[in-house]
Amino acid sequence: MRLSTPVLAIALALAVVTSLSGTVRAAAPRTVVTIKPVHALVAGVMAGIATPTLLVRGAASPHDHALKPSEARALAAADLVVWVGPEMEGFFMKPARSLRSETTVLTLMELTRLTRLPARRGGAWMHDHEEKHEHKHNEKHGHDEKDEHEHGEKHGEKHGHDHGDGFDAHVWLDPANARAIVEVLAETLSSLDSANAATYRANAERMIRDLHALEREIAGLLAPSRGTPYVVFHDAYQYFEARFGMNAVGSISISPERRPSAKRLVEIRRRIVETGAACIFSEPQFPPRLAETAREGTTARLSTLDPLGVEIAAGPDAYVEMMRELALALVVCLEG
Repeated sequence: MRLSTPVLAIALALAVVTSLSGTVRAAAPRTVVTIKPVHALVAGVMAGIATPTLLVRGAASPHDHALKPSEARALAAADLVVWVGPEMEGFFMKPARSLRSETTVLTLMELTRLTRLPARRGGAWMHDHEEKHEHKHNEKHGHDEKDEHEHGEKHGEKHGHDHGDGFDAHVWLDPANARAIVEVLAETLSSLDSANAATYRANAERMIRDLHALEREIAGLLAPSRGTPYVVFHDAYQYFEARFGMNAVGSISISPERRPSAKRLVEIRRRIVETGAACIFSEPQFPPRLAETAREGTTARLSTLDPLGVEIAAGPDAYVEMMRELALALVVCLEG
């Protein structure tokens, strides 16, 4: 039977569509990441495919970041959300409860491949009287610890978090952890987007080679400074110190969101004198006056460390740039 011209045209069109359908790729996973260093790792794995959305920008704190409407919309549409955990991004605990059931949530603090270090307590890192001081401060200012604990428990039930495990959450500051994160990201993205799995794997392999090279570079830069004591603004650098053999001897603040007491400043000044700390490091998000106060009566030099890459442009290169700047800031001050 001979087909009429209109019928033949329709049949040909359908054949073309059918032949193409096997090669059409689904859209890449809509991915949202909370903080810049981790966003850089995600962006690197997704390079050439899609760009993840970053939530915490500039000098905003990951502990109490206020979501913008555009960020809330990005979360509502996300196929994948990557965050460190409730110990770091406290702001994310509430919006996490509203995510779609189809959204995959990757919590870095739950990854067994990462080295996790216990949060430091006692000595130059925290004193019992400081804990009591902060408890009294919370009561005075209406902070309801019971409500926060219950809130965290509900969030933990949904996403499997252990809110009180006592681990330091700054896991990205160890390049070995960054490599493990990249591996998991490639596996997770490949499972969500098998059409692009080869690209995710190739990107991850390249990044892992670069991260090995970065670790060797930083180790060489810091070699002359190992053992030189210094004080940090808050205890954010334990993973970096452990990886590269650095000698931080205390922190000015227990938490970047809490101003240290006068007694705490006296204690840390005494620590600076006793250890002969060469430098006191502030952070770009906070006024340097606390570091200047702690320095009074000592010979320590002042400088800045940035564990979040606040002043670095977001993107796949941000992690490497941030780590290099950390190493260089330490070298310049400690060897000054």
